[in-house]
Amino acid sequence: MKTKLSLFLVCIVLAGGCKRYERIDDLATTPAPVVVTRGQETEAAETEEPTQETREVEIEVNTKDGRRRRKPVKVKGIYISAYVAGTESMMDEIIRNIDATEINAVVIDVKDDNGRITFSMDTPAVNEIGAVKRFIPDIEGLMKKLKEHNIYTIARVVAFRDPYLPEQKPELALKLPDGSIYRDSHGLAWVNPYKREIWDYLVEVGLGAREAGFDEVQFDYIRFSTEKGVGAVVYDEADTRGRSKTDIITEFIDYAYEKLAEEGIYVAADVFGAIIIGGVDSDTVGQSYEDMAEHLDYICPMIYPSHYGDGNFGIDHPDTEPYRTILAALKGSRASLGGHEKVDGGQIVVRPWLQDFTASYLDHYIEYGPSQVREQIQAVYDSGYDEWMLWSAACRYHWDGLKTPQEAAEEQRQRESGRTEAEETMPLPSSQGAKAGETGPAWLGSFQTGRRRKAA
Repeated sequence: MKTKLSLFLVCIVLAGGCKRYERIDDLATTPAPVVVTRGQETEAAETEEPTQETREVEIEVNTKDGRRRRKPVKVKGIYISAYVAGTESMMDEIIRNIDATEINAVVIDVKDDNGRITFSMDTPAVNEIGAVKRFIPDIEGLMKKLKEHNIYTIARVVAFRDPYLPEQKPELALKLPDGSIYRDSHGLAWVNPYKREIWDYLVEVGLGAREAGFDEVQFDYIRFSTEKGVGAVVYDEADTRGRSKTDIITEFIDYAYEKLAEEGIYVAADVFGAIIIGGVDSDTVGQSYEDMAEHLDYICPMIYPSHYGDGNFGIDHPDTEPYRTILAALKGSRASLGGHEKVDGGQIVVRPWLQDFTASYLDHYIEYGPSQVREQIQAVYDSGYDEWMLWSAACRYHWDGLKTPQEAAEEQRQRESGRTEAEETMPLPSSQGAKAGETGPAWLGSFQTGRRRKAA
């Protein structure tokens, strides 16, 4: 398994990076979302007042660390680009669909893929480099509307892929031996994760998101570049001080978490799905699934079926089998993290990204629609997790693959009741996982884990 996933990442490097998103031209045009009606059932749900149980919002004190935070929400979210978030008519359509479905959260670009801050943010470092590009002209009005609909708000902050900051401050960029700025296959610069100034900048953006009213900061591209030519990048020993890529990414997570959590905001990070079992993939991107999980509230593996190469998990073409692919990936997560807690004593929450787009660039793919979305969601539940998010770069979602708030609440009650009974007979994953043919939890099957943390 580790060999196949490692080969998959090599393919990513040679092909010019991970396809975290859909095609770039989809991002550039960002058409209006396609609103799919749910028939009479949805029409009734749109007019029915959501129940207190399904739309409850509370503030509570975290008794473990005394920090005042919003009551945790079991997120069922969607990604919203800054352009869409800043276009009132599009957001009104999306909110109308959210009210009619189980979706209760949105992930909105605050620092986007081009390194731009998407609304006015009165913070020193942001203003110093002129990073603001107001895709969202009225952030106050947008947040007010989202809160009125009890929608949990997550600020997406792209971290180390930042083509804007290096142009303003070249000393913070990844550098080649001749002193020139390293650029990926798209001609975009990346910042150097070893530079503490960048950590402070990202924390400042996170605090600016909190000031705007966001409940959570979710870091994306919290990794090193994997593109062709990155092997030529040189690092100053004064910066690295003997620390590996995984060391520094984990150290940044710890640093950012402490700064943001003390201000009452939840902290999450998106990670490659391929790093769940560790090995060379983790060393290349700098992401250690287990170590990062110790310093976060939420870890969000991007386990889109389209991201796995042919043969992964024993599946000929993973994109064509969304249920099996998601289930296998999350079994790996359970085996890797089961029974472990964060450094502050809390339990990490795994909240995967699911695919709501068609990967037509693959040789073997299927059209993704309501059924494929639902299959992935069911796989999340069958693996023992509760939260998930849907990704569509164009913000076009298959709403009729989702349940109403009332249906989802009943499903959750039944699921939790079933788990309570199952937990009495199903042990946690062992520290080494279950190998093929060995006795272990029924859900683990023949999955083999990668390396694990040593107990503290």
